[in-house]
Amino acid sequence: MLKIDCHAHILPKTWPSLKDRYGYGGWIYLDHLENGNAKMMRDDGRFFREIQPNCWDPEAILTDMNAHQVDVMVLCTVPVLFSYWAKPADTADWARFLNNDLARVVSEHPKRFIGLGTLPMQDVALAIAELRRVRDDLGMPGVQIGSNVNGLNLDNPSFDPFWEAAQELGMAVFVHPWEMMGADRNERYWLSWLVGMPAETTNAIASMIFGGVFDRFPRLKVMFAHAGGAFPFTVGRLSHGWNVRPDLCNVNDVRDPYEYIGRFWVDSITHDPAALRYLIDVMGADRIAYGTDFPFPLGDLEHGKMIEDMHDLSATLKHQLFQDNVMNFLGLDPGNFQRSNE
Repeated sequence: MLKIDCHAHILPKTWPSLKDRYGYGGWIYLDHLENGNAKMMRDDGRFFREIQPNCWDPEAILTDMNAHQVDVMVLCTVPVLFSYWAKPADTADWARFLNNDLARVVSEHPKRFIGLGTLPMQDVALAIAELRRVRDDLGMPGVQIGSNVNGLNLDNPSFDPFWEAAQELGMAVFVHPWEMMGADRNERYWLSWLVGMPAETTNAIASMIFGGVFDRFPRLKVMFAHAGGAFPFTVGRLSHGWNVRPDLCNVNDVRDPYEYIGRFWVDSITHDPAALRYLIDVMGADRIAYGTDFPFPLGDLEHGKMIEDMHDLSATLKHQLFQDNVMNFLGLDPGNFQRSNE
C-alpha cells in the first residue's frame, strides 16, 4: 500500500511583480525573510500569511513526507493565487506560470509528486484551453478550482462547457473553498476558515446537485476538499427540503440528494475519528481519500496518524483511504509511484 496525500499545496519560490507585469494591483507577492520563511503579502502592503520553505521547496516537502512515511503528494496551488477577479487574459498568463512551475517540480520527482493545474475560471474558453494544455503538454491528470467564481456558484450555466470538457478529457477536478460566504461577518476568531470553509464547500456540492450538473455530466470526476464540508452532516436536510419544497429545491428536476452520494469524492480531513467513521458511513468507503491540506496549520500535519491509529478500520479500508480511492479519482496506476523509504 502507498500512502498518498490527495490534498497538499505548493507555490513557486519567486515570481515577477504581477503589479508591474499586468499594470494594476490586487496580486500576492512573497517577502522572503532572514529566518528562511516568507510573508505572503498583497501588493497594497497588507499581510496575508507567513509560510515556511515547505510551501515552495520540493526538498523540504520531501523531508516532511519521508519523516511521516508519506509516499506521494498531490500538489496544487494555494487558492489565494487563483486570481479569478483579475482580467481574464492576465489570470490565464498567471495560470500558465503556476502550472509550468508545478510541472517542473513534478518532472524532477515524478514518482513522489502529482500535480493539479489551475485555470482562469472567469473565462470558460480560456479555462478550457488551459485545461487541455495541462493535460496534453504538462501531463497532469486534473485541476483544482475554487468553490465559486466571482460569486457564481458552480452550477451556473456558463460553466457547462467547462464541465463538458473536463468530462470528455477525463480530467479530475478538485474543488477547494475560497472567497468564503459570510466573510464580512467572520473576521474574528478565524471563523472564515473554521466555519466559512465547510459552509462554502457544502454550498458548492448542493449547488451542483440541485443545479443538475451531475445529471448533465454523469462521467464527471469531482472531489471536494475538507471532507465535503458540512454536506455529509446536512444531506438529510437537503433531502428533506427536496421532498417538502420541490417548488424551491427541485426546479431542475433532479433526484433526491441522497442519490448523488457515490457520484463524487471527498478528502478525509475531519480532525475527529468519530466524524471520519460517520463520513465513511454516509459517503462510502470508496469515495474518501486521505488528505492533509499540507503545509497549513488547519490541515492534518500529523500526516494520517489519526487514520493509522483507528484500529477499528480494517486493513482493506485503510488501503482504500490511503491509496485506491485517490488513484481511481485521478485515473492513475499506483505502480508508477515510489515508496518514501526506497
